[in-house]
Amino acid sequence: MLEARQLSFQFASNEPLIQSVSLTLKAGEWVGLSGDSGAGKSTLGKLLAGYLTPQTGEVCLEGTALPKNGLQPVQWLPQSPELAVNPRWRVGKILREAWRPSEAQQQAFGVQPHWLSRYPQALSGGELQRICVLRALAPGVRFLIADEISTMLDPITQVELWRALKKEAEKRQFGVLVISHDTALLERLCPQRYHLSGGKLKQCSEQLEQCSDPLLPR
Repeated sequence: MLEARQLSFQFASNEPLIQSVSLTLKAGEWVGLSGDSGAGKSTLGKLLAGYLTPQTGEVCLEGTALPKNGLQPVQWLPQSPELAVNPRWRVGKILREAWRPSEAQQQAFGVQPHWLSRYPQALSGGELQRICVLRALAPGVRFLIADEISTMLDPITQVELWRALKKEAEKRQFGVLVISHDTALLERLCPQRYHLSGGKLKQCSEQLEQCSDPLLPR
């Protein structure tokens, strides 16, 4: 279980962006997070993954603090994949930095073999995002923070990506926090959803049954 306990965070002299936020994400669970631009959704995601340190409160994995070194069991996936890779490395090296997925796993996420010999700037944003998602699924990863990861993708590619991710999550039982402005997408993917506003987290009243396939109607 990934648990945030009474997190508060602010940048320099700005107003507090996150105020006493608590959130629990269980193994195999999909939770949605919406909010206006600038509300602090990405900041909360970075706090949960250990990229930022809260001024107050703590983030715990199975009751203990997140590890400081080695493979991180909580992976944050940003909206802009080019910010998450070394532009001087070929894509194959970027992927192997974390693990060596099988050909079948690469195919499931639409990763083409010839991409691996290219540099990141030679791929489209959508292609590079597929690489980053696959890289984040290394053995030992327990939770994903998916921060607007399908915003730049066309509708068909979005469905393919979420299908592959849901299948892998079901098989390995890792939890996923989906951060998105697209409330319809969150309703499709996440039975439990929250809205962040004014630094506070509010649970959406309507709870839906989890949909196994984002393409299928409920």
